Amino acid sequence: MTDIQHVWINQLKQGNELAAFNIYNSYSKAMYNTLIRITSDQETAKDLLQEAFVKAFRKIDMLDDPKAFPGWLKRIVVNTGVEHLRKKKYEFEEITNQTEELEEDLEDGLPIEPEMLHAAIKELPDGCRSVLSLHLFEGYKHAEIAEQMGISESTSKTQFRHAKALLKKKLEGIYAN
Repeated sequence: MTDIQHVWINQLKQGNELAAFNIYNSYSKAMYNTLIRITSDQETAKDLLQEAFVKAFRKIDMLDDPKAFPGWLKRIVVNTGVEHLRKKKYEFEEITNQTEELEEDLEDGLPIEPEMLHAAIKELPDGCRSVLSLHLFEGYKHAEIAEQMGISESTSKTQFRHAKALLKKKLEGIYAN
């Protein structure tokens, strides 16, 4: 966090609208990317981004240390995305062979273009995509994902393994063509 962002947060606590604008401009792109990985829908991600920033700005007085703002904001954004998923009650795929180990690395020596990976992730079933995004990109543990999404920890782990397997299959199909 830069010194100017520290100043903006203190100004925001005093009700300065320009500070809110500057903070939004500084963090909105990264937070939008987080939400797009969770929801895979641009319009939903935009709506949730606005909702998350409104929540953060309303609760800014609860933040004691301005240096903690980036992580604090990210938690609000992720929680807003997960809350949306919970309301939508996305179905988690039932996987018959849950004991199957899928320890294979997605890369297998193939160069993976970020655009191809992003496109493949967007095609995953909602439950798999959400768990994969929260675990892999946001760093949540399966127990945390399970608690937030109202699923069991083993379901979270299974969805993650299934997502990796589907991604591998999709990416191999791209390279085969």
